[in-house]
Amino acid sequence: MQIHDVQQGIHKNKKRKRVGRGIGSGHGKTSSKGHKGHSSRQGFKLSPIFEGGQMPLARRVPKRGFFNGAFKKHYVIVNLTELEAKFEGGAVVDEKALRDKGLVKGHEFDGIKILGDGAVTKPLEVRATKFSESAAQKIAAAGGKTVAVPYAPHAIHARAKAATPS
Repeated sequence: MQIHDVQQGIHKNKKRKRVGRGIGSGHGKTSSKGHKGHSSRQGFKLSPIFEGGQMPLARRVPKRGFFNGAFKKHYVIVNLTELEAKFEGGAVVDEKALRDKGLVKGHEFDGIKILGDGAVTKPLEVRATKFSESAAQKIAAAGGKTVAVPYAPHAIHARAKAATPS
């Protein structure tokens, strides 16, 4: 092979196989699916774990132990650097304030955890589900206060609806 042959025959956008376009195309009649069987039928999809009829690996391997994934907690992580940048001194930092500043989004979590990455120079009253030890120490050292509150999903929306006059 020569260096000028390396790119030859390699195309960025390969043409897709157009099946069922007549006998002259080479992919006509059965559209490259063979004659009979489930794989020749319309709407057939092969399962990603199907191994051609042999016992699948997931069923051959012994099952041991316990998986507690259904009860795992997912926390939104907020670092002290973000609090320092977004909030003024003396502010109350709770879920609503964090959402307003764009630090917390969505509803698929079990609480908010404040981590101690960075430093805080302003006294802040921070209300969150959990605090790392270093974050609590840094907030207290800056003259702030940490309040651990249990997380109530959708409590913000319930309070907002109750506040609006009907």
